[in-house]
Order: sequence, then structure tokens, then C-alpha cells
Amino acid sequence: MRHLLQPQTLKAASIAAAVSTIACYPQLALRPPQPFPLWFLLANVFICAVILWGFVFAWHGPYTGRPVVTFKQDLRTFVTATIAGLGVAVIFHLYFDPALRAKFPKEYPKGVLDWAASIPFSFALTQLFLIFGPCDWVMRLIKNRWVAMIFTGVFAAFVQEMKIRTLSTPMSPLLMTTLLATRFAGGFLVAWFYLQGGILLVYWWAIIVASRHLLDFAQI
Repeated sequence: MRHLLQPQTLKAASIAAAVSTIACYPQLALRPPQPFPLWFLLANVFICAVILWGFVFAWHGPYTGRPVVTFKQDLRTFVTATIAGLGVAVIFHLYFDPALRAKFPKEYPKGVLDWAASIPFSFALTQLFLIFGPCDWVMRLIKNRWVAMIFTGVFAAFVQEMKIRTLSTPMSPLLMTTLLATRFAGGFLVAWFYLQGGILLVYWWAIIVASRHLLDFAQI
């Protein structure tokens, strides 16, 4: 815990959380009216982001031996992330998106403006919550990369399963099983990218996957 409570860690986490909160503003502002005011949602984002970025800045470097942010990417890892991102984008566009758009309409952008707002939200909060925070937390507890990657995959599948539980109409067992397996594999793979190339490699992968939505807008 000594790394988490260091002044430099708290300062870096607070700055990153402030940036995350600003980045989340467009997405939250474009959403339909919510039960809670916008300032309350942003305050919650900031508080949660401080904790999760604290995990990242406190434990990623000491327990992985790699920097959180690096522009020097291994070419083989970068190419792997690019090909994997394209593959996931194609699979979701062809097989999952047609069924999931009807089930989870709020998770799909309605236009280019909505899509553009979703990208910084993904960078600032989605990847932080699903990948960075959980992966570094387990690295601190277990000190094993494989366990951290497996846990991250399980956590991603768990979050998806919780979303499925909120559906008013049941999802077919085949679709649910395939989706959960894909979420686990994706979480595991992205955790590996994170441990190899830091947050920038994950952001690169995420923007490739998210770019599949532009194909939908082009067809309109």
C-alpha cells in the first residue's frame, strides 16, 4: 500500500482523474435525461477514476517492470494488436452487433457525433475500469501476469453478464455463451497488450474496434 499512498502517486492519479472526467463530459452530456444531475455523475467519475488511476500509477511500474505510457512499442506486439483489433471489429460487425444493437441500444452510437463522444469516454473510463485497474490490482495481490490476465478476462465477462441480467427479454443461450466467451478472450488479450505496451497500445486497439461503427453510418 505504500506505493498507493505516495504523494506523487496521488498527484498523478488526481490529474489523470481530472482529465478522465473532462473526457467523459461529452458522452454524459449527450445522453438522455438521467435521474441524477450531470455534475453528480461527473463527481462520481472523478472519485472512481482517482482510485483506479491510483492502482495504475502505484502498482503498474513496480510489479510489471514496464511504464504506464510508452511511445516505444515493440513492432511485433503492435502488429498483433492491430490485427487483433481488426479481427474483433469484423467479428462484432458481422455477428454480434446486429443482435446486440437491439438488446443494448444505449451502447451503440447513433451518429458520428455520438461516436466521437464515445471514444474519449472509452479511453478515460471504460478501459480504466475494465482493464487497467483490475489488471494492476491483481498484479499487486498475486504478482503473476497470467493470473492478472485471466482475472481481467473473467471480470470483463462478469460485467457483460451483469448487463445481460438487466435485459427485459432473455438472450438466447448460444448468443449469451458466445458473447461471454468472446468478452473473456477479449479482456485476456487486451490485458496482455496493456502489460506489454501500456495504455497507448490498448487505446490503439480500442479505437480500431470502435471504428467499425463508422461502417454503419456510411450505410445510412
